[in-house]
Amino acid sequence: MKAAVVNPPFMNGKFSRTSRSPAINKSGTLYWPFWLAHGAGALEQAGHEVLFLDCPAQGINERDMLRMLVEFNPELTVLDTSTPSIYSDLRIASMTKKSLPDTFVLLVGTHVSALPIQCLKLAPSVNGIAVGEYDATLVEAAEKLDGGDDPAVVPGLCLNIRGELVETGPREMIDDLDSLPFLADVYNRHLNPENYFFAAARFPSVMTITSRGCPYKCSFCVWPQVMHRESYRVRSAEHVAEEFGLFQEYFPGIQEIVIEDDTFSIDSSRVEEISDVLIGNRNSIPWTANVRANLSLAAMRKMKAAGCRLIIVGYESGSQEILNAVSKGTTVAQNMEFAERAGKAGLLVHGCFMAGNPGETPQTLEETFQMSLKLAPDTAQFFPIMAYPGTRLYSQYRSEGKLRTENYNRWVTDEGLHDCVVDLPGLPSETLVEWCNSARKRFYLRPEYLMYKGIQSLRHPFTEGRRTLRAFGTFRKHLFRKSDPSRNAGGGK
Repeated sequence: MKAAVVNPPFMNGKFSRTSRSPAINKSGTLYWPFWLAHGAGALEQAGHEVLFLDCPAQGINERDMLRMLVEFNPELTVLDTSTPSIYSDLRIASMTKKSLPDTFVLLVGTHVSALPIQCLKLAPSVNGIAVGEYDATLVEAAEKLDGGDDPAVVPGLCLNIRGELVETGPREMIDDLDSLPFLADVYNRHLNPENYFFAAARFPSVMTITSRGCPYKCSFCVWPQVMHRESYRVRSAEHVAEEFGLFQEYFPGIQEIVIEDDTFSIDSSRVEEISDVLIGNRNSIPWTANVRANLSLAAMRKMKAAGCRLIIVGYESGSQEILNAVSKGTTVAQNMEFAERAGKAGLLVHGCFMAGNPGETPQTLEETFQMSLKLAPDTAQFFPIMAYPGTRLYSQYRSEGKLRTENYNRWVTDEGLHDCVVDLPGLPSETLVEWCNSARKRFYLRPEYLMYKGIQSLRHPFTEGRRTLRAFGTFRKHLFRKSDPSRNAGGGK
């Protein structure tokens, strides 16, 4: 059968729906749609003909998307969603159903997985939602539809059956991730690396996933809670290394591979094993990975030998009380020791910091900023808290009356940038957003940091220099813009 898999347009911009915090990023970052790509690849692996559209990356507007869908005439149409774009996503899904009455429209993604009944009530013409991890769900649903059978027997769905909303029960998680199609193969058939950008990586880069889920219990983290039910599974080292080789074969111009696991370094021994295989294969492509502050020095050194250039770590807060409040499971001391180990291993670090977690005060915010200076990462990001449906943090803030609104449009600004709708005692959302803007300027506009980046760019003009200039080209208008909290923070119902 014909199946269309679509990342819909939103706000006529480079809206990064696959990001853990979906938005139009100030740095110009646009994530690869790797979850959708796995779904598209699973359908192709099962023998179905697939049209795969990434509208934000390809510059496809709503009218052209609908025209392309009508021309393809799929029996199954899969549309991605996110919290900030959900009302637009539901409207586009309804328009798709109107334009193609015979297509079976399924929605996927974090928001509809967290609130399936609510979303189907808002879009009654949509056929259903594939809840959570959806690769196998899409394949089984396509098989039933292709054979003229009832998809209501397929686990993992929430369906609108003649006005009655029916949940078919949870689906078991995929244990053997090596059985999934290579993202490299799907990208090669459908996508172009030039359309994507990751500010922390050299351009052009590609993204892949070597594991799913996370055993840690951070209350704010949306993918493990909503998509993977915190079930942690991994690909084998050989499978990961084989895909590295495919990326190099298919895209000889790529400058970096980004491992976008929630946490690549759950187990330092696995990191060493993957690094050993990459070393044995003489991997020549630099790579980057999301890691945790418990990553060992031995693993870091092997990563460096295997081509790793930069590691991304969620430091989150300089207050131990805040880290405990979100069940981070790390300590401020661990963060400092991690940064020291990374320096010894010769790895660059991108540090992630948050504002607005439970217990936050002006004092804890300043502790976070001062820690960012002591850690001295190569680059840093300062995000206001964004609590997403389906997470424990969202439930906590909702029950405590700390969400300013449940109008999901306000999870981003009118420009599509990250916003905050959390009001804490003495720290309303505008203040949290303003603190992030101020912290960003204080961090990046320090004379010592500017000198460091200048020397780095002179030493490596075609790699680090090029990366810095490209990111700065988009970022500078936000860095130097005079702050106006009223336009940055969402308000009202």
